[in-house]
Amino acid sequence: MKLRSFKFRSLSVSKLILIAILTILYTNSTYAGIPTPESHFGFKPGEDYKLFRYEQLVDYFKKLDASSPKITLEKIGNSEMGKPLYLALISSEANISGLDDLKSINRELALNHQLTFEQQDSLISEGRVFVLLTMSMHSTEVGPSQAAPVIAYELITSGDPAFKKIADNTVCMIVLCHNPDGMNMIVDHYYEYKDTRYEGSSMPGVYHKYVGHNINRDFITLTQSENLAVARIYNTDWFPHVMVEKHQMGSTGPRYFVSPPHDPIAENVDAGIWNWMRVFGSRALTEMTEAGLTGISVNYLFDDYWPGATTTSIWKGVIGMLSEAASVNLASPIYVEPNELRTIGKGLGEYAISINLPKPWEGGWWRLSDILEYEKQNTFSYLRTAAIHREEILRFRNEYCKREVIRGKTKPPYYYILPLKQHDQSELVELVNLLDKHGIKVYSIKQDIEVENRYYKPGDLVVPLAQPYRAFIKEIMENQKFPARHYTPGGEMIRPYDITTWSLPLHKGVEAVEINSRHPVMENMLEELNMPFSIHTKKPQVFEKVLFTATNNESYKAAFAALGKGFAVYRTTGPVEYDNIKYPAGSFIIEKNGKLDDIIDQLHTGPAYITQDITINKKRTELPRIALMESWFHDMDGGWTRYLFDKYHIPYRALRPEDLRDTDLTDNFDLMVFSDENPSVLLSGKYERNGRMIISRYPPEYTRGMGSEGLENILSFIDNGGTVVAWRRSAGLFTGALSFGKDEDKQEFQLPFRDISAGLAKEGLYVPGALLRIKILKDHPVTLGMPNKTGVFHRGSPVFATSIPYFDMDRRVIATFAKENILMSGYAEKEKLLSEKSAAVWLAKGKGQIVLFTFNPQFRASTPATYKMLFNALLIE
Repeated sequence: MKLRSFKFRSLSVSKLILIAILTILYTNSTYAGIPTPESHFGFKPGEDYKLFRYEQLVDYFKKLDASSPKITLEKIGNSEMGKPLYLALISSEANISGLDDLKSINRELALNHQLTFEQQDSLISEGRVFVLLTMSMHSTEVGPSQAAPVIAYELITSGDPAFKKIADNTVCMIVLCHNPDGMNMIVDHYYEYKDTRYEGSSMPGVYHKYVGHNINRDFITLTQSENLAVARIYNTDWFPHVMVEKHQMGSTGPRYFVSPPHDPIAENVDAGIWNWMRVFGSRALTEMTEAGLTGISVNYLFDDYWPGATTTSIWKGVIGMLSEAASVNLASPIYVEPNELRTIGKGLGEYAISINLPKPWEGGWWRLSDILEYEKQNTFSYLRTAAIHREEILRFRNEYCKREVIRGKTKPPYYYILPLKQHDQSELVELVNLLDKHGIKVYSIKQDIEVENRYYKPGDLVVPLAQPYRAFIKEIMENQKFPARHYTPGGEMIRPYDITTWSLPLHKGVEAVEINSRHPVMENMLEELNMPFSIHTKKPQVFEKVLFTATNNESYKAAFAALGKGFAVYRTTGPVEYDNIKYPAGSFIIEKNGKLDDIIDQLHTGPAYITQDITINKKRTELPRIALMESWFHDMDGGWTRYLFDKYHIPYRALRPEDLRDTDLTDNFDLMVFSDENPSVLLSGKYERNGRMIISRYPPEYTRGMGSEGLENILSFIDNGGTVVAWRRSAGLFTGALSFGKDEDKQEFQLPFRDISAGLAKEGLYVPGALLRIKILKDHPVTLGMPNKTGVFHRGSPVFATSIPYFDMDRRVIATFAKENILMSGYAEKEKLLSEKSAAVWLAKGKGQIVLFTFNPQFRASTPATYKMLFNALLIE
């Protein structure tokens, strides 16, 4: 028995060895023409001190596309700096050749709520689970994009039966790099300082054309071209079923985070989404640990209550997840002492074995190659889970669609009605076209109707909630109420990770009427809009000039564009009535000259065409010479300001803090803009926190600051007739005792305002990014075109109080917080402390002016309701 048993086992081993050899030979011959990552890049991805640039990454995937039928590469758009963005699709040869059919199946399952059970079964039998991976949107988080070639190569060439099951049942979609411009900036910076004392230092400026880290805060407004390209994948083009947004986090905590997230979570998202996250995360935690990886965490730090990140897809039926790997020093390895390991935030009270961290990492060397290994194992685990649950996931997607449509028909709200007549009609048009980019249908009313005691006219717009993306519609159209959750019953509340307001109508200053009763009669009066949507008056063949209302943001875009092209542009000095329409003071008149049509044709709302010679009281306006201050310290608000200025054709010259030491401001500029930045960064090139200075990680040539001489230069500029516009933290530059000049020409003074927010915070004021109601001083040059009340994005500081001026100074409060009902959307504590406090002030000093806002008037390009206050400040005389 023993001998026969031994012979049997020996024979089995021999067969296995033979099979293995034949498999290797077959695999080698089959994939001989497919380049390895190492052969292409000249080093193994993940190797210490080595990174490749975006073009090298794309070239490698083009080689894979040319050499294997298991992959195809599709261009999906361009970056803000013009680089092409690519989506790689990897699967079996049969699936890749049948992508068009699979794409149609995805669309049907995602959007067709009328599928019968038999139709659903038929589609599911033919369908595949599409798993979307987005890589390295935050460019300092280099690991995911550096891992992409390794992941793709293994998926294509592996002979492992588990990978065959993945290929047969799934399509892996990889956005090679979500932020290619930033990727190259970071790689180039790393190599510039490599082998110096500043190796791995922070890159000066933002790693994107505009927004840097805030590229991950833009998935409602979709202002950045990279985000629009990625969002199209799940909004309107491919309809993937699963997506993973791959990031990195700090270096001294867990090694990796997988779903599910921690509380609070969004209340509008279907329960099935959260449950599927747990399925994927649990398997990943198990399989990554079984693969020998330690330090995997779940339910830690990262919550999921607001729809600003790529995972906004979860409001649209996609099982969207976040992954986070512990960072190294870009490509330089780090050594972490065990006593340095810690946890922050929620989900882990200490760095120790727990249900959310069952096998902690013990410390030691941590390398880029480690990150790549974790990324590989995480990706392969998610793909295996998708393959195992293929039928369930595909059925879930269509059942989700059906549930959302049923909810839209049976649960309020049922519709949002957008009256065509709005204070800012251009923002109505912007809103409708944005909804279209999100895959949401908008309709117009064909005849008069009364709904909930209000009359609506033909042309008024309706957004029904009985749509597959109902959760998203409700989330972005309603006023936000933060889902407050606590660590223990009656205990400490879990604080918001980011902002708490994103209501598109409120942020845009557009009236949206929430309808909480069903109206089948109205539903029969609706006609789907053709996109893109626009509102234009008929252009006559002959006209002398055009009139743009000051209430429309788009009017300012036209005015700035016209000024830049040399047109004569005027602002009305009082109200004007033309063709039975009233135009407020500050409206724009542009005389026809040359290619005015080119400007008008770029707009979504048209002007009034003046065809006769009429008398209008007006004053010519000029384009100021603008200096825009932007620090080197990843100044995202400065980047958002540049974006807005570019979008609205506002010319400017960017200055860095050190430039102010020796730039002749008076000779070169009329106006200076200071966006939201820490005054200590601007002055000294250092962060100040809790009264102490913190040394940055930037190379020393980027940490000079403006110094006292730079601040004196600004004050002299103002005194000589210059204008300064500043908001939030930068307003702190102008508080307290100030001076400039020397000897007998020295001036010492204090502007007639102060910041009182510290005292209010001690009394309990807490505003973690909410929309607060303000009252506006009418007909001030800064408030032209504004309504009497609006909402501003606020974080609780600063808050101004003015005083009686002396010497050559003056002040006016141009906006105050409302007396009551201050909170419009989001979360705040003791906001009543703000009642009737100053929200914006105008100051005069010498010959110059200063406009200060306590709020960001252009916050992340998502608060158009207050754009006009900024634009008016730029045009103030």
